[in-house]
Formats: sequence, structure tokens, C-alpha cells
Amino acid sequence: MITVLITTHNYGRFIEQAIDSVLSQEFPLDEVQVLVVDDGSTDDTSERVKKYGSRIEYFYKPNGGQASALNFGIVKARGEIIALLDADDFFLPGKLAHVAEAFQRDPALGMVYHRLQQWNMQADERRDYKFIPISGDLRAMPGQFLLYDPQPTSAVSFRRASLNPLLPIPEDIRMLADAFLVNLVPFLSPILAVPESLGVYRIHGKNHFFVDERQMPLEARSARLQKWQIVIDGMSKWLARNGHARKQPPVRAFLNRWTMYQKRERFLMKSPGRLHFFWFVVWENYVASPVQARKLTVFNYICTPLALVLGYSRADQFYKWRGETMKAIERFLRAFVPVRP
Repeated sequence: MITVLITTHNYGRFIEQAIDSVLSQEFPLDEVQVLVVDDGSTDDTSERVKKYGSRIEYFYKPNGGQASALNFGIVKARGEIIALLDADDFFLPGKLAHVAEAFQRDPALGMVYHRLQQWNMQADERRDYKFIPISGDLRAMPGQFLLYDPQPTSAVSFRRASLNPLLPIPEDIRMLADAFLVNLVPFLSPILAVPESLGVYRIHGKNHFFVDERQMPLEARSARLQKWQIVIDGMSKWLARNGHARKQPPVRAFLNRWTMYQKRERFLMKSPGRLHFFWFVVWENYVASPVQARKLTVFNYICTPLALVLGYSRADQFYKWRGETMKAIERFLRAFVPVRP
């Protein structure tokens, strides 16, 4: 029924906890295929995996990146449901039962995803991962693409039939290949967000995409943006190739969301001039208008000249002032404007 696909590269020190978290699930293991795809590890991963014998299926392949490993594993997967797991993460009890029940309850679902806990190993602290639950058929709710935040690998499970139109993942996507799937599945089927934490995202200092934004070096930020650019280009090509034109509201919202991300990242690498920042704030408000109250959109437009005055160097101050002012106006209106019967 379920294939748990674990991809790994030189994570031998973590792989056993990942596998154990699957084998200890309160779910019939005769309905679970545990599949480990080793993407060219040079550490002791293979020796650690051998002790599990026939309880798992282990495949070693030359290093080709995440898309290559996922493509390889999905071909080997026999489950109707495919649950992804990074080798440095692990599932919490009840994960597979919860996911299986959700898919069984709604045969139209293409993906189920959930909150993760962050485990900072250095501080030995756990806290819930940022999570905005977006569920349903996003094609009928285009504005939701602006709020939809793709979760990490270990939070997502797919119905195999919904993955097939997306395969193979372009193998120039060496990192973030799961994001290619997570972002495009809503164009094929409804999705479901589970607010509970059903897995743990381990922070161990060598994660590829967990970093303190305030301390991120320019070179690392540039490299991250380049990796995302490869994914965004791949997603754009898939959309165009499959008849999803920009004039369609869901596609327009989706592409605007990623254009906004790219602009913000570039601003962090090179501050824009005042006029550039002003027009970005105008465009940003226009893009967000489908998911904002009309009065908020109007208020934000009224505030845009302040962005021209403050400039990007005081962008935090601008956004904070705008938000606090809107809240103050709402409090005033509630206090002094009579409510209509």
C-alpha cells in the first residue's frame, strides 16, 4: 500500500534512525515497502543498512543528485502511496497511519503533507516548523498559490497516479527536486495539509537549506538562488509543455509567487534603489490582492509613497509601520464607529 522512499548521500550516521522510525510505525509492515536509494555514498551507509536484511530494499547508484535518486526510487516503488523521507530526518509514531487514512478518505487527493518538528541537535531543542496549511483544489482557488509554502521532503506523501505526469523529474535539479513535485502536484489534483507534526527535521549543521538568514554569506545566498532558479525554470517548462498558460489565473498566481521570491532574494544580495523598491511594493500589493481584504489592498496602496521615502535600507521599518498603522485604524474604528444593526 505504501512505499517509504529514503534517499541518502553520506548520511550513514543518521540512516538507522530514519529506517527504525519507519519499521516501528503502528501500521501493518506487510503493507509497507521500505526503499533506500543510496546516491553514491562513500561513508559506511551500506554497512549500516545491511543489518536490516530483507526488511528493506537497498539500492546503490552513482551520485547524480536528488532528482536522479528520486527518479530511480519511484521506478522501484510498488506502493499506491509514496512517502518521502530524507535520511537525516525521521518519522514520528502514527505518521503512516495518518497519511494512509487521509488518502483512503478522499480518493481524489494527490498529496498529503504535514507539519514537521525542527530538532536543533546542537542545542537539543525541538520546535514546530513554520506551517501554513493550504488544502483543497488550488486550481479553483488561484490565490492560494500565493500562500502555499512547499514543505521539506520528509513532510510529503503522494498518490502514485498523481506523480506519473510529473516524471521524470529533470535531472539537472540536483537539489530541491522534491520541490518540483510538491509545487506542481496541485495543478493535477487536490492536496491536504495536516496541522500535526508527524516527522522530525534534523538540524545538524550540514543541512543544505537550513541557515540563519541574517548570517547567510552572499556566496551561499547566491548559490541557493541559482538552485531555485533551476527548479523554477523546470516548473515553468512543465507548465508550458502541458498546456498551462500564464493567462490562466492559477498559473499567473503561481509564477507571480516565485517571481516575488526571486526579487526578494536578489534584494538581499544587492539593495535596490528607492524607485525600484517603490515599484516592487506596488507590484507586491497587486499580486497579493486576491488573498487580501479589499480595504487592506487600498490601505497598502495609500502607504506606498512611504516606501519611496524610506527606501529598501529601512524596508523592515516600512512594513512594520504599515502593519501597525492598519491595526491601529481597525482598533479605532471598532471603538468609535457604531456597528450597523
